Amino acid sequence: MLHRFDFENPAPGLREITPEVEAWLSQSGVEEGLLTLFLRHTSASLLIQENADPSVCRDLEAWLGRLVMEGDPLFTHVSEGSDDMPAHVKSALLPTSLSIPILKGALGLGTWQGVFLWEHRRRPRVRSVWAHVGAD
Repeated sequence: MLHRFDFENPAPGLREITPEVEAWLSQSGVEEGLLTLFLRHTSASLLIQENADPSVCRDLEAWLGRLVMEGDPLFTHVSEGSDDMPAHVKSALLPTSLSIPILKGALGLGTWQGVFLWEHRRRPRVRSVWAHVGAD
């Protein structure tokens, strides 16, 4: 079973997409299996992270922004803006696909875990995430 999600991202940062994924999964009727999520872009990422305290996301965003800074003279790919090459580096460091078990019709995430789409570019974009469920 295959499904495409399209998420509008108005700004950089972590956006939780767990509710949309869970809603689709509940309609699928799959009770057990493996969900694969794949992001079809090179300047954004997918992440499983804590979803209980928003300061976790803010701290991660600040840390990654410090690790990979715009305006680094090392970057030569600058034709698409000063945020483009840093976004590619961030995407290279973080996952663009996730595998999540499906248990009793629900995502097999831990208590404080959520699925996040991490936009690394400043200009608003629509990002596509493909979901595939392999069931027993």
